[in-house]
Order: sequence, then structure tokens, then C-alpha cells
Amino acid sequence: MQTWTRSPLPILPRDAIKVACSQCNLHEICLPLGLTERELDQVDTLVMARRTIARGDAVFRAGTRFSGLYAVRSGFFKTRSISDDGRDHVTGFQMAGELLGLDGIATGEHGCDAIALEDSTVCPIPYDRLDSIAREVPGLHLGLHKIMSREIVRDHAVMQLLAGKRAEERVAAFLLSLSQRLRQRGWSPSSFLLRMTREEIGSYLGLTLETVSRTFSKLHEDGILEVKQRQVDILDEERLRHVARPGAD
Repeated sequence: MQTWTRSPLPILPRDAIKVACSQCNLHEICLPLGLTERELDQVDTLVMARRTIARGDAVFRAGTRFSGLYAVRSGFFKTRSISDDGRDHVTGFQMAGELLGLDGIATGEHGCDAIALEDSTVCPIPYDRLDSIAREVPGLHLGLHKIMSREIVRDHAVMQLLAGKRAEERVAAFLLSLSQRLRQRGWSPSSFLLRMTREEIGSYLGLTLETVSRTFSKLHEDGILEVKQRQVDILDEERLRHVARPGAD
């Protein structure tokens, strides 16, 4: 089991932190705009040495003690829970520029596993220090709340996605959501590689592997997507939106 402990992680030098964070998409946490030099010094001390997570390994597992958040520096992750009968259920996918570990804030322990879908890097952020400094630095406090709010909105959107929608609607909405997140991070929203398998998408959307594969094939045949294994090109975004929300204007 791979979990993070604070002692072996040295704090990065200030200049190195600035360079690393300036190339990251987590500006709301790591580099809030308008901070004074003193406030920036405080924020810099939060970021611990980057940690490499090999594909298939866990950043943390369900039931382990919550000690901090993890900013995804590069790569892709899935979070999953395991039911009483031993079946996996994918609860989310996280990419570079997003946070892992928010599930542990309320209870003091993680409620899910966070598994790397490819070789990835994360920046551990000790929560006790983050919380303490956030009280003194309004920009950091606001950034943290924005990210938490975004996670709540995303969870609500997933519940709406699964409520009484057909398979095509679920898959189309999932692809549009992923496209939007990629666009927000400066990557192509219309041509991308799926890091997750069809089975993992099915687990997330409440569909079988066969249904997900059949739906991708239909969207491909209809000229809405170009699909080659895990490579997806959105050819007609408007039609994809219509599939996701057939009753919308």
C-alpha cells in the first residue's frame, strides 16, 4: 500500500517551487493572484517534493488516514470504491491541474482509492498547514473554496447524468464534460486520448462494457465521433450535445 508520510519529503527550494507551480494548472491553490511577497513565501512552504506514481499504483486507499491533498502535476487518475461484494465502482477521473484527496477532509480518512491510470506525478500538500496558512492568506482561502465548490458541482452533475438517462446520453455527456475540462487546461477539446478503459467508463456511468462499446460504435457510425481504439475526435460537437440533451433547444 502506497501512502504518503511527511518525514521523507523535503521542501523544495523557493525558486524551484515557483518554476514548478508556474507550469501547473493549480494556480488557484499554489499561486493565487495578488499575493504579497510574504504571503507567497507562506504558500511556497506548502508544496512538498513531487512524488511519482507508477501506473496502477495508489496515491492513497480507502480507510487510510487523511493527511493532505495531492495536486496532480501530470498524468491521469481514477478514484474508486469497492462494494461489500468486492466489485469496483469508479467514482471519478482526475487529470493534471486537479486535486485528489478532498474526500478525506470531513471524516479524517479517505473514502476511496486513488489509482494512477498512467505514470503520473503529484505534489503532496499537508492539509493542516494548508488550513492554517489559508486563514492568513485570503487569496489561498478563496482558491481552496473555489476548488471544493467545483467538486460539489461536478458530483451533482454526475448524479443528474445517471438519473434516468439512456446509454447514449450518458456517454455523450461524459465526453462533453471531459472535453470541457481539457479545454479549461489549454488542451485540445476535440481530439484526445482516453486514459481510461471502456470498462472503467462503464463503471463510472453505470453501464456494461458491451453497452459502452456499442454506444461508441454508434456515435462513430453516425459521424459524430471518430474513434480509433482510445483516440477520440469529436467531429460534430453540436450533434453530440443534442445526443447528451435530446430535449434541449
